Amino acid sequence: MKKMNFIILILLTTIFSCQKDTKSIDVMSETEVIYVMPEESETHEGTWLQWPHHYQYGMDYRNSLDATWVSMTKELVSSENVHIIAYNQIEKDRIITLLNTENVPLTNVDFKIYETDDTWVRDNGPIYVRDKNGNLVIEDWGFNGWGNKIDDATGLLIQSSKYNAIPSKIASDQGKTLIDLNLEMINEGGSIEIDGNGTLMACRSSILNNNRNPNMSQEQAEIIFKKYLGVTNFVWLDGKAGTEITDQHIDGFARFGDSNTIVTMEQNDLLNFDVQQSDIDKLFTAKNKNGSSYNFLKVPLTQNNVSTTNGKNLGYKGSYVNYYISNTKILVPNYNDPNDAKANAIIQTLYPTRTVVGIDVRNLYENGGMVHCVTQQQPID
Repeated sequence: MKKMNFIILILLTTIFSCQKDTKSIDVMSETEVIYVMPEESETHEGTWLQWPHHYQYGMDYRNSLDATWVSMTKELVSSENVHIIAYNQIEKDRIITLLNTENVPLTNVDFKIYETDDTWVRDNGPIYVRDKNGNLVIEDWGFNGWGNKIDDATGLLIQSSKYNAIPSKIASDQGKTLIDLNLEMINEGGSIEIDGNGTLMACRSSILNNNRNPNMSQEQAEIIFKKYLGVTNFVWLDGKAGTEITDQHIDGFARFGDSNTIVTMEQNDLLNFDVQQSDIDKLFTAKNKNGSSYNFLKVPLTQNNVSTTNGKNLGYKGSYVNYYISNTKILVPNYNDPNDAKANAIIQTLYPTRTVVGIDVRNLYENGGMVHCVTQQQPID
């Protein structure tokens, strides 16, 4: 009799456990996809740039970065519209002078005057998605300065209020519907990669971190991403909080080059780039929503540690993975390094109908970013 009662107890426990697991799964399966984010290589209406200014970090900072923004604009204007965010009218006039001096045509360039904290439009800018009717709308995810970080140069809390206002300003100016997600999730654009076919890749360290989303579970994050980005399959790496200001954004070392390909590095270079071995293993065994493996295109790190244009050795190597896909050009970060040409050629093989161009990011890299970090796509309506 005792044995029978014990068996019944086990059966009831198993049934309860199964019901609990089924309920958890049902929450995800019943979550409705409302918006879908187009993959980066889909046709763009334009690209957004936040031009560097001196109001936050001074003249030397601004002047050291101007050439990179001029180069990006010069390459992009032949590909699509370029929407430049200038801090004020004085800065707008200055930028126009810079572009005119370099003979950059302004036909496809327009300006918005918004005060900004800095240049990282990938992280704070608008995320364009399509609703069920195919209409392009803007999502405004929360931004809090990469987890309320303290700036090393000033010792002060990184400002984020001007940053965080940019998506709503753009939506208002463009007459597009704004989806306000500030209370749903803190999420920077560089934290996520989507393959355009229902899969999202990310590091937990830059999303499921108490400095962004306290007490949020992975399941809760997935429900939000499914609803607002249209993804149903997830490749989660642990990431490494505290290695740099972003708590390890995925787009520094692994990107979806297309729906079937992950662009990344060889194992030794990933380790050199502070990616944990356990994450490398997860990355190379990633599966798409159909359970199939991805192809991998591997590019090297720079051969040497990166030095800025004034000769300052940064003490670390540069990544080529953080590139940007425009309609006719691929903008690849370059470092005046022997591996620039090699990396450009490897990336070119993935985009036979687009032209790879190198963008000198040496001075930008000193501040923690590359090309993808300072660009944001606007898909075509």
